[in-house]
Formats: sequence, C-alpha cells, structure tokens
Amino acid sequence: MTPETSATSNRIRIIIVDDHAVVRSGLEQLLATTDDIELVGTASNGNEAIERVDELRPDVVLMDLSMPELDGVEATRRISETHPASHVLVLTSFSDQTRILDAISAGADGYLLKHSDPDDIADAIRAVHAGGAPLDPKAARALLESRRSRRHAPQLTDREREVLRLVRDGLANKQIARRLGIAERTVKAHLTSVFQRLGVTDRTQAALWASEHLDPPD
Repeated sequence: MTPETSATSNRIRIIIVDDHAVVRSGLEQLLATTDDIELVGTASNGNEAIERVDELRPDVVLMDLSMPELDGVEATRRISETHPASHVLVLTSFSDQTRILDAISAGADGYLLKHSDPDDIADAIRAVHAGGAPLDPKAARALLESRRSRRHAPQLTDREREVLRLVRDGLANKQIARRLGIAERTVKAHLTSVFQRLGVTDRTQAALWASEHLDPPD
C-alpha cells in the first residue's frame, strides 16, 4: 500500500444530503479544505441518501431535514436501522424542539444548525465519527427541556385522563358524568385532584394543558 493510498484510507468518508445545490456546493468546498475528510457522494433527498449509503457505506452522513420525496428524519431512521456504522449528523436550519427530538429519536448522532461556523461543522464530523454526539446549543437545550418536562410530568390516573380529555373537548361535569357512567360529584373529585396535580386553578387552564400534553383517545 502506497503512502497516498494509506492516507486516503484513513480519511473520514462522508455523504452530503441536501436538496439545495448551493448548500451542497458550499459544503463540498468546505470539506475540500480538510485533510482528513473525503466527500464520496451527494444526495438531494432522503431516498437518494438511502441509495448512496447502501452503495458507498460512508462513515458519516451529513443530513438535511426538509427535503422532497423523503424527509431527513425518516431517512435517518432507515439508515440507522440498516447501516448503524454510518453515523448521521443533522445539518439543518430548523431549531424547534419537535424537529430536534424527532431527529435524535430517529437515530441522529449529532445536530447542527446551518449558521454554524465552518470549522465547527468539520469538528462535528470528526466528533461523530469518533463516537461523540455534537449538538448545537439550541439542540442541547431542547433535549434538556424535554428530559426535565418528562421528569416533572404529573402522574394522572387513567380515569383522571379520561375526565381531562372530556374537559378539553368542552363537556360540562354533568355531561362527563353521563358519558363515563359515574356520579357528577365523582367528576368534581377527579377534577379537584387533576387541578392540584397540574398546578392549575380552572377548567380553561386544565383544557390548555390537556391540548398540549394528552393524546386523543384511541
């Protein structure tokens, strides 16, 4: 093996996935300035990304989220399931908690925003390849807030959840009692408990909480 071949084999092999050609071009130029990162392919949507990973088996996939045909979250999920050795580093403009949590849950190893400094992107690629989990500060904050909210989420009984869903749907106590086949005073007792657990003082606040945190009934 020649020195040149040996050096190439030690480079981090990467695929860029983004539906904007100008973004792909900019990232290509960035990676061309590094000695240890090699661009082996590009893709413009999630389906192409999966095909490229199947074909090229890269070390790292630099993944956008909003793309046609198949978005980055689903592409990340499929790649993580079929090619766990190919680490996915999300690079996107989305900083909302839902997108961040969806991507991490799908198997993304890191999450950066597109306004990141070029050096930070290159360092994140190296970190993901080494087994790290680089996160933009906004992504890290979203994960912490999610964990904190789960830790402090009130524990409601199944019956309390049923009552709360009906409050959310606008039913009065008498209607709730009739719907569930229980006494109206029992509904009031459940609501008193729910208000205390949620830290709210009226039906409107409880209904708002239910709209944000309770799934619809099956």
